[in-house]
Amino acid sequence: MIVDFHAHIYPDKIAAKAVVNIGEFYKLPMEGDGTVQGLLNSGREGGIDHFVVFSAAASPAQVTSINDYIAGVCKEHVEFTGFGTLHPDVGDPAAEIERMTALGLKGVKFHPDMQKFNIDDERMMKIYALLEGKLPVVFHTGDYRYSFSHPSRLAKVIDAFPRLTAVGAHFGGWSQYDIALDFLKDRFCYFDISSSIPHMGKRRAVELIRGYGASRFLFASDFPMWNPARCLDDFLELGLEPEENDLILYKNAMDILKL
Repeated sequence: MIVDFHAHIYPDKIAAKAVVNIGEFYKLPMEGDGTVQGLLNSGREGGIDHFVVFSAAASPAQVTSINDYIAGVCKEHVEFTGFGTLHPDVGDPAAEIERMTALGLKGVKFHPDMQKFNIDDERMMKIYALLEGKLPVVFHTGDYRYSFSHPSRLAKVIDAFPRLTAVGAHFGGWSQYDIALDFLKDRFCYFDISSSIPHMGKRRAVELIRGYGASRFLFASDFPMWNPARCLDDFLELGLEPEENDLILYKNAMDILKL
């Protein structure tokens, strides 16, 4: 089994615009179209069995509609597990978390850089308290252009909420991989490998995976930024041991998702 733990999807009518916006934000060409069918097609191409899918709310008003959309798509496609979205200014986070759980959503994704809040913002600390011990959280982490998602901020959250199942996307700090290692090596959280190997190189990726331990890593593509099938090829070319591959490709994900 292979689980892609990081994929963004959008309704067909807005997918093209969303992909353009993401490309402009990161100044990178996009490999996917952002649609459900595009993701499924890539999964079949690469032999990827399951995807954790989500989208981030840029404003409080978008929270419920995005959560409804992700939950609806997951009911139609057994290949998907849905994570919901929240925003620091959402009116009643406890009620929305309860509603998300009733919808069948299995976690939460935050993108502090796009949502414009610090990971350790006091408003967010109240939300993490509601999520601790209940739902896993994927954090976009790292970007040399911003401070919102600096790995040091995630470290503060982990210290404050030791029972929070936290996933630091992009090796814990996109474009700040070694800084992330300084702050997160001795604090327990998971990491996904998305959007990173092409930037850091295969040798450094292996060093970091083994430095942290393969039991902390999750295979992930960051679709539509990358084609999941190609991401899988990049990962397998690292030449890790079979037991390391198994942990990263599905075993760690199954533990988090309780599959």
